[in-house]
Amino acid sequence: MNASPSHQPHPAEWTETQSLLPCVERDLPAGRHQFHKEQLMARIHEDLRTTTRPEPPKRRPNPFLRRTVLLPAAALALAGAVAGGFALSSGDPHDGRTALATGPALTTTVGAADAEGAPRLLDRISLAAADTSTPTPRKGQYIYIESKVASTYASSVGDKTSVVSEELHPRQVWNSLDGKDGWLIEPGQTGDEGITLASEVVMSGAYDVLATLPTDPDALLRRIYRESDATRDHEVPRDQAAFTAIGDLLTESYPPADVSAALYKAAAKIPGVVAVDDAVDATGRHGVAIAREDGTGERTEWIFDKKTLRFLGERVVVVKAVAGSPFKVGTVVFTSAITQRAVVDSNRQVPGGAS
Repeated sequence: MNASPSHQPHPAEWTETQSLLPCVERDLPAGRHQFHKEQLMARIHEDLRTTTRPEPPKRRPNPFLRRTVLLPAAALALAGAVAGGFALSSGDPHDGRTALATGPALTTTVGAADAEGAPRLLDRISLAAADTSTPTPRKGQYIYIESKVASTYASSVGDKTSVVSEELHPRQVWNSLDGKDGWLIEPGQTGDEGITLASEVVMSGAYDVLATLPTDPDALLRRIYRESDATRDHEVPRDQAAFTAIGDLLTESYPPADVSAALYKAAAKIPGVVAVDDAVDATGRHGVAIAREDGTGERTEWIFDKKTLRFLGERVVVVKAVAGSPFKVGTVVFTSAITQRAVVDSNRQVPGGAS
């Protein structure tokens, strides 16, 4: 939760409200992306089954869980990581897990897209990111990110299919600066105590890795395309893979301000990127968005405060009907809102409290 305004935080308890944070992912050998995606998501889906629901909702993967633990993406290669294993948990995945209630599908009004306005908006966002003064984390510290998230699924009971959305719930992530240690707690996806992210595989969103990325937008984009071409699922269009890679590096991590600014300028050079006049994050905050349709009728939107251009969250919205899909135009497939970002002294330490 956010610290009280009267509390003067120690640097290790500092809560970021201006800069933009990328997410954390893990690398796998080229060609193994789809195999591990199917195997690991099947395991997660099986864990989510209950005896009272013989045909549970067909869950769409939580994008944040995917980025942190399960699926590699183009951004992974930016870390220069090597293939390796990781631990999902140290015990029974059912122990202490909190079930999430589901309700009617989340829907929204689809905002108007403006291709010509995207470069101007991204230029303003880049300038705001570069102007942000943030403390430099010290060796041994961790990046803490708290958010609210929810996903939408197709639920089948017999021959009847309906669309349901899970309740909005908290997500907490800790990542070490070197990218080799961390922790994840997310009700419905992990046990109440969470799962370890410790691994010898360096996380692509690690602070130490991000600090080495080029700050020239052209050089950065060339690198993103090069690594994306080598690692992406080739069913995903090249430009969309690059857009996703940048989004992954702006969501759940802590790059230096100049790197964040360069990522936005790089995104402005990707064909198909648009500005959206109105978008709403998971907690109901309205903002403007930078977005791109993925070719399957879904549009990923990065949402920013209209005045400060502070990053608020991300959502995926159905913007085109697809034959045979139960998801109607306006369905919010995934939604998130960053509620707190902080530098803390140890793994699993909550800002303002002990670890």
